Amino acid sequence: MTAEVRTERRDGVAVLTVHDPDRRNALTHVLSDQLAEAVAACERDESTHAVVVTGAPPAFCAGADLTALGEARAEGLRRIYAGFLAVANCTLPTIAAVGGAAVGAGLNLALACDVRLAGPRARFDARFLQLGIHPGGGMTWMLQRLVGPQTATAMTLFGQILDAGAAQRAGLALRAVDGDHDDLVRASVELASAAAAAPRDLVLATKRTMRTTWALHEHAEAVDTELVPQVASMDTPAFADLLAAMKAKISGR
Repeated sequence: MTAEVRTERRDGVAVLTVHDPDRRNALTHVLSDQLAEAVAACERDESTHAVVVTGAPPAFCAGADLTALGEARAEGLRRIYAGFLAVANCTLPTIAAVGGAAVGAGLNLALACDVRLAGPRARFDARFLQLGIHPGGGMTWMLQRLVGPQTATAMTLFGQILDAGAAQRAGLALRAVDGDHDDLVRASVELASAAAAAPRDLVLATKRTMRTTWALHEHAEAVDTELVPQVASMDTPAFADLLAAMKAKISGR
């Protein structure tokens, strides 16, 4: 079976599946290239408002392909990073549907998404030290920002593995989802439906603003940052239509 990144579109949501189940979706250079290309295609597609990233069962992503990893130096490592960094830098909102083990670079892929949903078989496993390799791809930065230094240390230095429930409690996963892989993907697409229904330019602008305000320290700075795109959104036909519909609904009560 050919290893590939598959794209399926569901009502404004693109589902990207890293598909190499026999090798537990381990990231090769080719798969990372394909993932980066798939993300770019979603950004170019005006009908796509959000992205769900998943891996073919039984794993989410078992990390970097060990052959590619063993032969890699800085340039090769950056090529392995390219796929999950494309997800991290995606201008569209992203959800990781983690239905199995997310290990090493696979953990990075999950961390790269804006939100994570975890299925019953989900496992979040740093495992870099156990392989005798230093963490890479910004894993320590992403993980600490999500779960704090204590849990990040337990995972990175002490080999703590989080299942779906533990990931939810730690703030690594938004929620745990019961059922099989299809149920997990459906739940992820359903979560993305609000972004899919909203004007695409507004979705893009809001995610861009959230990334900016995350780094600010003062409330007043956030008010000023949000003001310009908020005013711009109020001048769009979409806002006029939605406002008119809301007024009609209220007057009809």
